[in-house]
Amino acid sequence: MRIRTFDEYQTAYQKSVEDPESFWAEIAQEFQWTKPWTKTLQWNFNEPNIKWFVGGKLNITENCLDRHLATQGDEPAIIWEPNDPNEAGVTLTYRMLHDQVCRFANVLKRNGVVKGDRVCIYMPMVPELAIAVLACARIGAIHSVVFGGFSAQSIADRINDAQCKLIITSDGAYRGNKEIPMKNTVDDALIGCPSVKRVIVLTRTRTPVSMLKGRDVWWEQELKQVTADCPAEVMDAEDMLFILYTSGSTGKPKGVVHTCGGYMVYAAYTFQNVFQYEKDGPTGRQVFFCTADIGWITGHSYIVYGPLACGGTSLIFEGVPTYPDAGRFWDIVDKHKVNTLYTAPTAIRSLMGFGLDKVENHDLSSLQVLGSVGEPINEEAWHWYDDHIGKNNCPIVDTWWQTETGGILISPLAGITKTKPSYATLPLPGVQPILVDENGVEIEGNGVSGNLCMKFPWPGILRTTYGDHERCRQTYFATYPGLYFTGDGCMRDEDGYYRITGRVDDVLNVSGHRIGTAEVENAINMHTGVVESAVVGYPHDIKGQGIYAYIIAEQFPEGHDADLTKRDILATVTRVIGPIAKPDKIQFVTGLPKTRSGKIMRRILRKIAEGETSNMGDTSTLLDPAVVEDIMKGAL
Repeated sequence: MRIRTFDEYQTAYQKSVEDPESFWAEIAQEFQWTKPWTKTLQWNFNEPNIKWFVGGKLNITENCLDRHLATQGDEPAIIWEPNDPNEAGVTLTYRMLHDQVCRFANVLKRNGVVKGDRVCIYMPMVPELAIAVLACARIGAIHSVVFGGFSAQSIADRINDAQCKLIITSDGAYRGNKEIPMKNTVDDALIGCPSVKRVIVLTRTRTPVSMLKGRDVWWEQELKQVTADCPAEVMDAEDMLFILYTSGSTGKPKGVVHTCGGYMVYAAYTFQNVFQYEKDGPTGRQVFFCTADIGWITGHSYIVYGPLACGGTSLIFEGVPTYPDAGRFWDIVDKHKVNTLYTAPTAIRSLMGFGLDKVENHDLSSLQVLGSVGEPINEEAWHWYDDHIGKNNCPIVDTWWQTETGGILISPLAGITKTKPSYATLPLPGVQPILVDENGVEIEGNGVSGNLCMKFPWPGILRTTYGDHERCRQTYFATYPGLYFTGDGCMRDEDGYYRITGRVDDVLNVSGHRIGTAEVENAINMHTGVVESAVVGYPHDIKGQGIYAYIIAEQFPEGHDADLTKRDILATVTRVIGPIAKPDKIQFVTGLPKTRSGKIMRRILRKIAEGETSNMGDTSTLLDPAVVEDIMKGAL
């Protein structure tokens, strides 16, 4: 499974393209299957209908836990670093994690959860979050993790879409110097969620919470009622493993569905090869630190499933990189002798701003590999990361992938692929990217750019969007028939290296989080007094992309009134979606540049937001070209 040289990469890639079925069958055989598959792959991109390891039976938790017990039961599976550096952390060995997952799986069963039920998880970054995820997988329940920064409305939308039967949460969460009420937010969400019959609440902050008789139970009390004996449910390779919601170019989030067999194989294969992870390296047990939240796909694949399927040690961090000061990441690397650090360009850019004082008094010599995820890393951040964190001694893997892909698609392999700042470099074995023009015609050769598509499935590809297969087809497979469309623009340079140039649809990438413009506009438009809004992205020094909102109000606010209205609008967006979707800039306008058919010409709004007002292009199709002049005069 492990590639060790560039020649081996080229050989593996060649085989994966020429004979994908035998390539992936060989890799999948390294895992534990209850029953072997009868056909490796069945697919078409028209319906779409994609099945890997057809007829195969397995349970992903047996591959992440049980199969490691005999050889490394006492090795650390999860190291937990709490928000407060003065609080004691936790290390769970594989045996301890197995025990706790089985116990909590029995808690779920005791509370009425059966195979196929959907379970919503809204928790802080504590070990119990990983335990809850694995416990669902153990009994064949489908987990839907919702990031702990989302609002009650966002939670309700996701619960109702998946018709979740149970929700797992905590009384509260610690995040930096803030205490966040989790259970209260869930209570607000559940007012409109009739499908939820039970709420399991973990004690974390001892925040006072309301507990409804017959619905709400405490995690700790429930554990006292069960044993650790929980055989794993036998799952079909194509049974659903989880739903994870992602923003699209229309308002409603999409529930991306991943299945048991293909996702497991792909998460483990990419984890091992991209990061060149060896559980027992030259310096002993290798510690992998992914700084993402488990509420995002990065946390699913590279905190929980990928590392554990490979028998690795995964570090979970509850807090933020700047608390109690901007040296926290480096404290953690030093304290736990971290070997691989996988973080986002937003975090790197933010920490660059604090200077080198917070870096230089830490021993970072344990680091062997650095990773970047969420958005393309700009050259300045790449060099800072390379010079000051890796000491020019650690390969940087700039990984490109999506919630829908399940795992990394284009990336250097650490220490094997020659890197180039801001380039994701080359596709992984099994990944067949092509660039097309707007008509879907392939753009061949090097030194070209176009829209990034995939012409062949890999095991981790999404299977559907929950409850709405037509939406899956329309979003990913209908734009260019016969291809999976990523929604990203891309260039391929003279060396055949890929560089992602950003979204080509109405989706923003803010601090590595995908946020649909329509979603933000809908939230703004819910504010009383707002007539209409248009949202675009603009370059932001820290976040990569910031959110710029143009808003038409019933009465044009000025001076102090404008400031108050902006604050109220931000509060509305926070309430409807969550703080991650708050606009960075709000400009009140009297009109928006619309074509005669009523379509907002976002190209113009983007140019104004970016400060490029010298050439607006053709505005002759606008209903009222004078609107553009007015907006330019008031630009922030």
